[in-house]
Amino acid sequence: MKLIIDIGNTAVKTALFEGKQLISSASFDKCTLLNVIDFVAKYTITSTIISSVKSLNEEVEKTIKHFNALFLDEKTPLPITIDYKTPNTLGKDRIAAVAGASKLFPKQDVLVLDAGTCLTIDFISKEKVYKGGRISPGIAMRYKSLHKFTGKLPLCEFSEKSMIMGKDTNSSIISGVQQGILAEVSEIINVYKKENKQTIIAVTGGDCFFFEKELKNSIFANPFLVMEGLNEILDYNE
Repeated sequence: MKLIIDIGNTAVKTALFEGKQLISSASFDKCTLLNVIDFVAKYTITSTIISSVKSLNEEVEKTIKHFNALFLDEKTPLPITIDYKTPNTLGKDRIAAVAGASKLFPKQDVLVLDAGTCLTIDFISKEKVYKGGRISPGIAMRYKSLHKFTGKLPLCEFSEKSMIMGKDTNSSIISGVQQGILAEVSEIINVYKKENKQTIIAVTGGDCFFFEKELKNSIFANPFLVMEGLNEILDYNE
């Protein structure tokens, strides 16, 4: 049984894999050794990988030591090739997402959207070469920034009703944020589809089902894509 830990900007996700099969998953506000031990209490863990977009703290270091975990960094051998000028700055969640996409869609070009705190869009070729991507604010961050950096705009939240044009201030903000991010994603999908119509569009992250619902392009939503990728990286290192 393999333990996967992904420490993101706003949450810590854990998963158990038996071979390639996801057995169980959970999410925590913080990574503590006690939380992780409770999560795996019923199982015997044979190997562990930890990925983090944050700096290491004492609890994470204790978790690494307790499970003798592989900690994903720029020196970790990968099942894909990274074509990036500053690999030491490349987010480990982005690496894991494209590794997962390459495993799920072998010998195909894949554009990977990770819709979480930030919206990242990354491309991995059918030759398993990561070509780079882009980073912009995610949905919640866009709402918070409009409120924080203005004097009177209210703090709005995600809405299931995403209208093209707002009729008041709140609906105008919702339209700007949600239709704006959809327009951004749609445009880059169109660019890649022009280059190769067979490009697969895979989306993950907390807001993945919003994009799956709203976009007319055929896309594959998988909220566990990063975990799948970390499992692949762990297997590659065993």
